[in-house]
Amino acid sequence: MKFVREFRDGEATQRCAETIAREARHHWTIMEVCGGQTHSIMRFGLDALLPPAVELVHGPGCPVCVTPLELIDKALVVASRDDVIFCSFGDMLRVPGSDGDLFTARARGADVRIVYAPTDAVAVAHKNPDKQVVFFAVGFETTAPANALALLQAHTAGLTNFSMLVSHVLVPPAVAAIARSPTCRVQGLLAAGHVCTVMGYAEYEPLAAQYRLPIVVTGFEPVDILSGILACIRQLEQGQFVVENGYGRAVRREGNAHARAMIEEVFEVTDRVWRGIGVIAESGYRLRAKYAAFDAEVRFSVEDVGARESTACRSGLVLQGLIKPNECSEFAVRCTPENPLGATMVSSEGACAAYHRYRRRAMGREVDA
Repeated sequence: MKFVREFRDGEATQRCAETIAREARHHWTIMEVCGGQTHSIMRFGLDALLPPAVELVHGPGCPVCVTPLELIDKALVVASRDDVIFCSFGDMLRVPGSDGDLFTARARGADVRIVYAPTDAVAVAHKNPDKQVVFFAVGFETTAPANALALLQAHTAGLTNFSMLVSHVLVPPAVAAIARSPTCRVQGLLAAGHVCTVMGYAEYEPLAAQYRLPIVVTGFEPVDILSGILACIRQLEQGQFVVENGYGRAVRREGNAHARAMIEEVFEVTDRVWRGIGVIAESGYRLRAKYAAFDAEVRFSVEDVGARESTACRSGLVLQGLIKPNECSEFAVRCTPENPLGATMVSSEGACAAYHRYRRRAMGREVDA
């Protein structure tokens, strides 16, 4: 397939790693934002190719991982109703809430269904007019256009039995929150190519200047990621702090105008709680007032459902790049993919899941791959 083989070429990957080793004269800490990039780093052993002077830490770029506990609890309340068909992407079904997860709810009799696109949930609503169909609209900017499209389809069709439980979050405000934290260790950033395909990268430019943070938009293959690290290193060594587009085959500065217009039509910016991190101002989307009739929180009166995070799970520190997954004392002990304490061990893009899958040793213990 085009744009895969070339970017997984072993010789090109090795050359890029060797160039990084030559040019990194100081110690630098680079964060990759996206969980998909984290899994590629672990899968291909890219961190092992880097010199000791370059350290990779993992950011909050997994929408499943940062969906707050209270949203999971709201989903459980809604899904457990006899008159509801609850539709969600598969990753969300095993994210633990205060009392079980959506798989548990389904085992108890709830009609919880896995869908592969939000428009699938609209189709379910068409076929089941006697049921309330709720779609769990989770994601970063990447999934927002498809979710907006599904809502517009439901609105145009006049569906009164379709609604969304919205938990959209935005990457740039999270980057700013990490960068201004007094505990921040991040000196360079790899921005997620798929998010920037939709939104562009202009909004990263003031962040790079304000926080003196080189930001490189990258893809997800080995050469993509190492090239992004190299670009960060070169900026840091030269004292430069700008945004570079290393994913030009998919990303433009202005993003996708049609997708952005659809998002603007359906959603507005709001404060959001990030699991393990807390409230980040203006870091999410909610439905605009004109589409309030499709808001599942309002329709099912779950706005006031709250929850308290477990103190045993340290995923918040992982998501801020302050610790690695295997530095958590519960990693691969009490917290495993079969019995997760937090979402970072559940999600297919979670950093803890990546370490558990691709690294057989952690903290001196054997870990099943």
